Amino acid sequence: MGFPKNIFAKLLLCALVAHAQESPRTIVAISATGGDYIKGAGGTLARFIAEGFQVYVIQVGNDEKYSLNLGPAETRLANNADAIRAAKVLGVTEVINLNNKTGELSQLSSNELRNQLSTLIRFLKPQKLFLPDPFIHYDPEWDQFWTGRAAEETNYTNSAVFLPELARAGIKGHGVPETYYYSAHRPYRPGEGGHNNARLEAIDITRTLQAKLAAAAELKTTNQTYAEHVRQRLAQAGKPAANVGESVVTDLVTELAQTIGARHHFSYGEEFNYHGAPPGTKQPLPSWIQERAKPLPK
Repeated sequence: MGFPKNIFAKLLLCALVAHAQESPRTIVAISATGGDYIKGAGGTLARFIAEGFQVYVIQVGNDEKYSLNLGPAETRLANNADAIRAAKVLGVTEVINLNNKTGELSQLSSNELRNQLSTLIRFLKPQKLFLPDPFIHYDPEWDQFWTGRAAEETNYTNSAVFLPELARAGIKGHGVPETYYYSAHRPYRPGEGGHNNARLEAIDITRTLQAKLAAAAELKTTNQTYAEHVRQRLAQAGKPAANVGESVVTDLVTELAQTIGARHHFSYGEEFNYHGAPPGTKQPLPSWIQERAKPLPK
């Protein structure tokens, strides 16, 4: 008796879907605000998007405190609308806003934030994780520190030992093979940032710089506020400030990419403290494992 063709086709389709689910080309970028990940990693994310990756952004803060002449609620709505537009310009699949109060993340339970992020990472099963580097020195943006610390801790809380209630509900643990720590506002200093054996990696974003700049330009509410602060500081210093506009932000992003690129012989670049290895590559076992390793019985 022959095998019905329609059933065979359905089984083949199910197999392909299952395989796709087992090896997703997915990236999660965690950001304290709607714009930090764009400034720190936008060019690299644009490269991965062009290669076929889906990027999900987890925005931790609600951006309610950075605007001109708007109250907190209006500021939140304006900045969040800007962040959605910026993400679409970059090619991001979805922005997931946890809506915690910006500027007050230090008052949020670090365990609670870590568990929120772990739950989403288990659900999305990313191959790559981008997060603010909590190990850099002298960063005045404390929300980035608290976000980065909680995000970094998800690397060891996504095993079956932690959050057993999620495993019981069918949301099993997921280890992310590659982690990229980013600095949103300045280049790394020598030997700075990262955790344990992280190594500094530079990415050439010359071809995707314009995508990064276009996304950053959509952050209009924060860009206007930053430009006004620059004008005020210049005025206090007795320097002309009339020509300072919103483009000062994209100029800053361009200068940052150019400075990083010059270090690594690119026209424009981004830097990361990187953990992991691309799929298909093998890493040697640590010496503390090898010294007690025993061959498996045949």
